[in-house]
Amino acid sequence: MKIVSLNINGIRAGERKGFFQWMESLDADILCLQEIKAQEDQISADAFWPKNYHCFYHPADKKGYSGVALFSKVKPDHVSKAIGWQDFDSEGRFIEAAFGDLCVSSIYMPSGSSKEERQAFKYDLMDRLMPVLNEKQTDGRKHVICGDWNIAHKKIDIKNWRGNQKNSGFLPEERAWMDTLFGDAAWCDAFRAVSQSADEYTWWSNRGQAWANNTGWRIDYQVVSNNLKDTVTGASIYKDQRFSDHAPLIIDYDF
Repeated sequence: MKIVSLNINGIRAGERKGFFQWMESLDADILCLQEIKAQEDQISADAFWPKNYHCFYHPADKKGYSGVALFSKVKPDHVSKAIGWQDFDSEGRFIEAAFGDLCVSSIYMPSGSSKEERQAFKYDLMDRLMPVLNEKQTDGRKHVICGDWNIAHKKIDIKNWRGNQKNSGFLPEERAWMDTLFGDAAWCDAFRAVSQSADEYTWWSNRGQAWANNTGWRIDYQVVSNNLKDTVTGASIYKDQRFSDHAPLIIDYDF
């Protein structure tokens, strides 16, 4: 099974850049998008509803902001567009599809870089999310949680780690939370399950020559439950085309 995650930073812009043509050619089983920045009435054109996929959108209440989506070849048994927290759900940050005992989610964690209040919101969500993740880890189902987590976990995951230790996305508290996620909470970073390569990033600032110089951050993950950690067979970050300031994360599974 091939699963793709991408922060598309505006699905209408992504469509103009050829995302859906690439999506068709890739022939993935499931695709999870974050930051679609569109209401459903703004994406009514056929291009946004590929015929060979079941398409599900969860836009934010605020127009032009946040929002997630999930496309799957197989029709899910159930789709949930809420995690149960009004402040989180109103920003369109979560969608989950169930296929038997397999659950695939698209999640978009907030950035705290714009102002202190958003960093506080991010910390609050991290605190609330860990018990949910602990519950999912032990519910007997198989989970793949795709998304932009807005945290670079280790020094290997960010080019300029020295200069970013006081910046949102690489703060000690954020990295410690990821330590817990991939440690005591027993979740698995699917990319790192098969690749320990350095200089593998999923996001580059639009400032300066970040893309040209590969001055990036790996902040997009597919996080899998412990019962799937041995099923990852391949991982890649697609950079031949640019649909966004992020790159698609492609993971192959044997299940």
